[in-house]
Parts: sequence; C-alpha cells; structure tokens
Amino acid sequence: MTRRVSDEFKETVVLEVTCEGPDHRGGREVLRPGSPNGGELGQEVEGGPPRAHRVRLQRRPGRGEQEAASRAARGQDGDRLLEKSDGLLRQTVTVAARYAFIHREEGHYPIAMMCRALKVSRSGYYAWLSREPSKSAQRRKELEALIEWLFNDSHGTYGYRRIHAALARRGVRACPDTVRLLMGALGLEAAQPRARRRTTIPASGRQERAEAVGRDFTAEAPGMKWVGDITYIHTWEGFVYLATVLDCCTKKAVGYALADHMKTSLVCGAIDMAVRNCPPKRGATVFHSDRGCQYLCEKFSQRLAARGILASTGRTGVCWDNSWAESFNATLKNERVYQMVYPTRAKAIRDIASWIELEYNHKRLHSSLGYRTPAEAEEAHRSTTQTA
Repeated sequence: MTRRVSDEFKETVVLEVTCEGPDHRGGREVLRPGSPNGGELGQEVEGGPPRAHRVRLQRRPGRGEQEAASRAARGQDGDRLLEKSDGLLRQTVTVAARYAFIHREEGHYPIAMMCRALKVSRSGYYAWLSREPSKSAQRRKELEALIEWLFNDSHGTYGYRRIHAALARRGVRACPDTVRLLMGALGLEAAQPRARRRTTIPASGRQERAEAVGRDFTAEAPGMKWVGDITYIHTWEGFVYLATVLDCCTKKAVGYALADHMKTSLVCGAIDMAVRNCPPKRGATVFHSDRGCQYLCEKFSQRLAARGILASTGRTGVCWDNSWAESFNATLKNERVYQMVYPTRAKAIRDIASWIELEYNHKRLHSSLGYRTPAEAEEAHRSTTQTA
C-alpha cells in the first residue's frame, strides 16, 4: 500500500536534507529560531513530539511578510474602527448602541474584530440581531420615516423646529430635541441662506417720506401695514425681477409682479394685485419700502395716493428698516431659487409664481404665526371678525 504523507512531513524532510550538520546517535540536529539562517542547531531528543510540529512554517518564502502585512492591515482597520466608534466605549453608552454600530459597519469590518474593539460578545450581538425590535425602536423607525418624508416634502428647507411643528399638526407627539437628534442621525440638514447682494438703487433728488413703521413688522388686522421690495432671479436668458407686497398681519404675499426689467410699472403691478387681493383701509393702510428709485418716483406715489395708501420709506443704506421684505427674498432664494435651474425667463416666472401661491402662502409654516400658514392666519382673522 502506498504510504501517504502530509505536506508538513514533506517540508520537514526537505529541511532536514538541506540543513548542514552531522547526525548523532540518540538524536538529530534540527533548526530552531535565532540562528542566522532562521534557526539554530539543537538536539532532538528521541521520543519527543514529531518533527513536523517543531518546524517554523514562516521559513516558507514570503510567508512571514504576508503575515506581517496581514497584521498591519488588521491594525489599520482597528484604528479606523476606533475613530468611527469614538465615544461608544464610554460607560454611559448602552450595549444596544454598540450592537447597532456593529450592524451598520458589518460590511466594512469583521464582526469579531468589532466585538473585541467595543468589548461586547459575538453571541450577544447575534442574539440582539435575532431579537424582535422593542416598541420604542419601532416607534423610532416610524418617526424617522415621517421626519424624512416631511423634510423631502419641504424640498429640504425645514429645520427641526418646523419639522416638529409639522409633526404636531399631524397629531404626532415628539420632543423637539428628539426630532433634532433624529434629523442629525439621518443626515438631514436644512438649506442655509447665502449672502445677499444689493439691488436697491437709491433715488436722488426725490421727495422725502416719513418712516411710519419703525421696524415694527406686525399689524392687528390684514390690510393695515404692507412692506415691499425688489429682488432678482438669474436665468440662462438673463435676469427676472420680482416685486412683492407683503401683509404684516398674516405674512401673506398679497401682491407680486415679475418682469425682465425694474421699471416703475413692475412695482405698480405688485401694488395693484395687493389692492385686489387685500383691499386697503383708505387713509389707514401704510406701504413701507426702501429708498429705491422705483418707489420714490412720481408715478408710484400717485398710484398710492389714488388708493388712499400712506407711503413710508426706510433710511438710506439701513437694511433693517425693511428687514421683513428682505427676509422674504432670502427665503425665496434659499428655499426655491437656489435649488432650481431656469433656462428661460418664462419658466422662472411660472415657477416663482407657483411657489408664492401654493408653497409660501398656503403650505409653509411660519414661526411668527404659531407655525401656521399665511392662508390659515388670514382665514382665522376673517372668522374672528365675522363672529364679532
């Protein structure tokens, strides 16, 4: 019968043949670690363990380098894992939180290594995986899904306060801090406003007007105090200009006009729409603006006087005197314009008009209105007036 031998035995024979040194009765010389050739001569005692178990396998060409590289790679993976899991080894961190981290990183690092690094058992981790989620975990998942839907529905513009208000409107109870933490865990960050550019061209040699608002952008009833401003929107064909009239009571955009110019007819069109949508109180309604030449010209002044509207202007170069109107422009740019690309002026005009009417007036929640929409605030005031 052919004798079968293992690879280790063959390796032992090869090493023994290639090693120089005399045979001795009662023992044979073998290689041990420490010699210049990778081992030192030593005497093998008869009756000892088989030679194959004492041969250093790293004598294979390249095996030592491979193991060293493997150990280095494991060390680098461990360092990266510890960086990502920073804070999970604190005593205040629950074991479930560590299991959740391991589950998220399962495709990037070996489970055994992560369990050792985070000081948890593998059996405990697998038991945690097979366990049914708790009621709090299920509610967290449902809340995360609803928060993500509300965030996307707002086109990425709602922060945690508005998300919290939107949840409350749907009868979902959640702490504001919980909403903030869940949004952070989901990577949801509201769009941030950009620096504004100056578009006001001060009028020279025009009539002086009184400042009747005093930075108080509130009113007791709709149609009593309006503010207005002009802003621009970039398209591939050139700029589109928007003039607005905002009601200080309901925060509603009661009038607006869009065109490819900044002539006086632009602001006249916006004030005419405001008169139709929210009839002013003759001799009591105030319209406040900056000192742009369109607002101080004779034509616009006559338009206001014909409708019994009192004119008010802020001081030159003091943006806070018309901050509410400029805040609206920043909201428009941040929540809509900067997220769009307008190839034509016509597309920009349609999109911005749609955003003002459908999104801003009827859908966007305002903190100054108790997280209601301008349309809801207007309807509530109308109902109160009719009841009285």
